[in-house]
Amino acid sequence: MRRFLLFLFLLAILATAYAALALYRPYQGFPAGGVFVDIPHGASQRTIARLLDDDGVVRSRWVFEMLCRTRKEGTLEAGEYFFDHPVTAFDVYDAIANGRVYVKEFVVPEGFTMFDIAALAESEGFLSREEFLDAARDPSLVRDIAPGAPSLEGFLFPATYEFPRHMTGKDLTAAMVKRFRQVWTTLPAPGATPQPSVLDVVTLASLVERETPRPEERPHVAGVFENRLRIGQPLQCDPTVVYAMTLAGTYSGKLDGGDLQFASPYNTYRNKGLPPGPIANPGEAALRAALDPPPTDDLYFVANTEGGHFFSKTLEEHNQNVARYRRLLKEEQTSPSGGAPPAQTTSKARPARLP
Repeated sequence: MRRFLLFLFLLAILATAYAALALYRPYQGFPAGGVFVDIPHGASQRTIARLLDDDGVVRSRWVFEMLCRTRKEGTLEAGEYFFDHPVTAFDVYDAIANGRVYVKEFVVPEGFTMFDIAALAESEGFLSREEFLDAARDPSLVRDIAPGAPSLEGFLFPATYEFPRHMTGKDLTAAMVKRFRQVWTTLPAPGATPQPSVLDVVTLASLVERETPRPEERPHVAGVFENRLRIGQPLQCDPTVVYAMTLAGTYSGKLDGGDLQFASPYNTYRNKGLPPGPIANPGEAALRAALDPPPTDDLYFVANTEGGHFFSKTLEEHNQNVARYRRLLKEEQTSPSGGAPPAQTTSKARPARLP
């Protein structure tokens, strides 16, 4: 009897020692590259302990389940977790109880179109390009503030996001539209009377965003467009033609003179006024510029080969600036340094035409 009691005592000591080892000593039974563990919604403590044990995150499923049962005040959160180094059972419990799910940074630059964002989301491994575009083409998320919006283009706010690895198109677009709404509420009321619609402001901001990469130029560009809209002069905005051809699937990456007659309501060479909707997703600076364009007498602008533009009041001045741009471009291309001009995504390197 004494031997049996001694055996039980020794067994208890060993069990306590093993439990202490499983609880307090960091453990890594998974490859050095790390392991993802997906905790389903509604999973029991026993199921979670088994998943962690199977993936080599904890030393003992039984000990981890015991730990969970002793901490009844905590709730283990569903989601995908990533473990890349040895941790104790307490650390594992703390991570899951506090919902520190794995997230990946997703950076959407200002001026990206929904097609650009779709390609980026696919390259980053979140979802397919078409899955994102299917969600972006549905304007229902902004129907209350922009009832005439043809899609979510313009409302997918450019920012740095943190998303789980596996997202649906609706999840991604909803997060971006939510960020747009948050920013929109911080902006001042439009300066014009009568006040333009949200859709018109975002559409104008998208043209401004695509025309110049320089934040300090955006109010000036917005002022030029405002002048043209007021007098009924076509905006003649090259990026609208690019967008029209992108929608049609015919854009090759280069715009030539013949493309300016491309038949589309988005083509602001053929149509006066704003296009039917945004052509990109503007950032806060472009939105502020479109909300209250500063007064200016200028009606024209052309690229200056340094990332900015030459502005002018008359067609004669503008054509002189076009010639100046072409001369500068030629000088850069033939310079001994072999320097190439910066990429011109929105240059108007041609004489403007009167309406």
